[in-house]
Amino acid sequence: MAIVKPFKAIRPTRDKVALVASKSYELYDKDFLNANLAFNPYTFLHVVNPGYKYQKQDITGEQRFKLVHNRYLEFKEDNIFVQDEQPSFYVYKKVTATNTFCGIIAATSVEDYHNNVIKIHERTLKERELLFENYLKNTGFNAEPVLLTYPDDTDINMILNKYQNQRAEYEFSTTDKVLHFLWQVNDVNDIEIITKSFNNIDTLYIADGHHRTTSSCLLAKNLAKENPNHTGKEDYNFFMSYLLSESQLSIYEFNRFIKDLNGLSVEEFLIELDTYFRIENRGQELYKPKEKHHFSMYLNGDFYALYLRKSAYEFSDKLSELDAEILYRTVLKPILGINDIRNASKIIYSQDKSDGLELKNKVDNGEFKVSFGMLPTNIQEIKNIVDANLVMPPKTTYIEPKLRSALTIYEFL
Repeated sequence: MAIVKPFKAIRPTRDKVALVASKSYELYDKDFLNANLAFNPYTFLHVVNPGYKYQKQDITGEQRFKLVHNRYLEFKEDNIFVQDEQPSFYVYKKVTATNTFCGIIAATSVEDYHNNVIKIHERTLKERELLFENYLKNTGFNAEPVLLTYPDDTDINMILNKYQNQRAEYEFSTTDKVLHFLWQVNDVNDIEIITKSFNNIDTLYIADGHHRTTSSCLLAKNLAKENPNHTGKEDYNFFMSYLLSESQLSIYEFNRFIKDLNGLSVEEFLIELDTYFRIENRGQELYKPKEKHHFSMYLNGDFYALYLRKSAYEFSDKLSELDAEILYRTVLKPILGINDIRNASKIIYSQDKSDGLELKNKVDNGEFKVSFGMLPTNIQEIKNIVDANLVMPPKTTYIEPKLRSALTIYEFL
């Protein structure tokens, strides 16, 4: 039984929302970030880059977090952000050139995370958990929702369709040619339908935002210890999420790029690969896999097709069937000596939609020795692994939609 609740969002005013809402801070390169800060006084990037006000952008740690809180207060004081008077759910739709996503922004329960109603598919790094927990404690708000997914539900779809036929509270385009809509859901009957519908759903899966989730849960646990009157209903016991049905998710693969062949020559490396794979040299023919357990490889100026020899590999559980795990067990660890697949000195991951050209270009320019591509993971594979209490390797999935910051803000302190 999943717990969701409406909340009084802090939101940009309708006339400024297109100027305020931003992509995640990490997605901006330095030049583009500085241009936004210089020419747009309303962008939320001023909040998360508080040192810009003092021409000092190297502020870090707790001092930066406190300044983020101060910039946020200034946006509220200037009425750039205002708070809704009634607890509400929010229907948010994002329309790109190729996809339309429509789901519900809500407050979701820390208790559900601890009770395994909200399930993870990848591990988090403790250092990042603690860093972001400190950020949350000092700022007191969530500005970017965690992406959760659920099985398609008739009643929820009915609510989504109902609001999409009404005038939106927000309707604006961004410079990446994406159209955004937001509707406020404060009708008592609609709130009850949404709440009961999610109460009937056994499991929510984290699609994106594992560190934000675990950090929110860690903070809630620590605040509960500090609060002698803790009831479990405090705002810090919830975090903001965007709930999207499974059928709407877009899942892409990550390519793997390796910096050396672990002391092997090209010929020696290919001989080692032959243990687990039937190998076809495709020359300059760009090859992309069309089936599970098939891999593309670019090495020494040629594309290769690698087909797993199933007689040489043991499928012991759902994780062992995952292509990213197969590549790790058969190539990355035993041949290339990459025991820690988070080790950026040996391997990097890149999501690319250029039909495989990235596999070639990054090797040809000398930055890497070999690259690998595979089919995207599908939602059923993810659920099978999660439901078996297993965890996927890092950078197995690149899931869309990616959400903008500050369309809705959830205050918990």
